[in-house]
Amino acid sequence: MAWVGYARVSTEEQATARQRDELHAAGCHTVAEEHASGGDRDRPVLARTLAQLRPGDTLVVVSLDRLARSLSHLLAVVEGLQARGVHFRSLRDPVDTASPQGLFTLQVLGAAAQLERALIRERTRSGMRAAVARGSRPGNPGLRAGDPAARQKASAARRASYLARLIAGADAWLPAVRRLRQDGRPWEDVVRYLNARRAAGVPGWTGERLVRAVRRLVAEGLAERELLAPARPAPAPDRLLAVVAGIVRSDPGATLRAIGARLEAIRERTPRGGTTWRPGSVAHVLARARKAGLLPAP
Repeated sequence: MAWVGYARVSTEEQATARQRDELHAAGCHTVAEEHASGGDRDRPVLARTLAQLRPGDTLVVVSLDRLARSLSHLLAVVEGLQARGVHFRSLRDPVDTASPQGLFTLQVLGAAAQLERALIRERTRSGMRAAVARGSRPGNPGLRAGDPAARQKASAARRASYLARLIAGADAWLPAVRRLRQDGRPWEDVVRYLNARRAAGVPGWTGERLVRAVRRLVAEGLAERELLAPARPAPAPDRLLAVVAGIVRSDPGATLRAIGARLEAIRERTPRGGTTWRPGSVAHVLARARKAGLLPAP
């Protein structure tokens, strides 16, 4: 259980020395330092720091505005940490999620943020209705006009939001991905494992979405590149050879497709770990069974 500090200043000309000294004095052995605007959610140092925290750790900042400039962003980060069993503390503010008083303060902030979001939604709707009444079209004029700068800004915002969602939920699925991929399991097996254990109401994974998520974490330095390596072919076990030999002995006239259908019916996996038996895979296992002496030569 470690105290990890995060220090941020807005420009390269500013220094984090004062924040770093306060964080070290408070007991933080590690302090991550970043030069970035508080309104910019796409902060790579913060993203890596959040991803590396483990249950029982505490993220410490000198003041709340060092972590976020908006109440909604602050709560999103803190609630994501709480879901992972990580505490949060601000040295100059009465926020310490490891204490009842700090949790109460966070709940008050949450209520204020909910009211703030409701007011923003209402102001946005009113503004859109007024714009339509004046004959204006709602939305981003730059995007409608195809402005490259507006498109780039919108794309950067989407990427930052996507990364934040990945980091917030990575503890629920990334350890299993690491374990299964290191065992050489194919992506379809990993997807099946994760979907079988997801919480009620949580959307299921697809192979494409999972690979894209892992690829993004790898690009950010938050996951190992080896996870994206091709799955290692698993050697066919002797038991599989015996099962195929038993099917052939019980029905000597069975075709390769019929043998494959029998294997799928008993949920026998292919040598590569898949669930669909193709005639070529069946023929390969049959050849191995004959070579092992479990079946006579054709």
